[in-house]
Amino acid sequence: MNRPGYKQIEVQIMGQSYLLSCPDGGEAALLDAVERVDTAMCRIRDAGKVKARDRIAVLASLNLAFELSQLERKEAEREAEAQQFQASSFAQAEGSAFAEAGGSFDQDPIDPQTLSRVEDLMRRLDQTLDKDGRLL
Repeated sequence: MNRPGYKQIEVQIMGQSYLLSCPDGGEAALLDAVERVDTAMCRIRDAGKVKARDRIAVLASLNLAFELSQLERKEAEREAEAQQFQASSFAQAEGSAFAEAGGSFDQDPIDPQTLSRVEDLMRRLDQTLDKDGRLL
């Protein structure tokens, strides 16, 4: 019996038919997943080392889970690099403003806590300067 908003699709995995339930509009994603599983299982079967369908399924599942884990790790690394790039770009922009005012940064990149303190000091300076336009 179908649940509302779901449909049943018959698919073939390693030559065996399966009737799967799928949310409306999710057919393409399901068929893509079926193709990945079928390909992974057929590759293991064709290698000839494993014959039992359940063992092939377990090995294919582990291989697919490992590939997914690797992709997730790479994505997390890319996100961390992007955040680091944004932070260093901000620090460079702050450094440029400092250099334009006659200072320079000759040290390693600023840690986030120091950067936060510098930003707070700059805000306070701007507020003070806004009052009369003069520092002294």
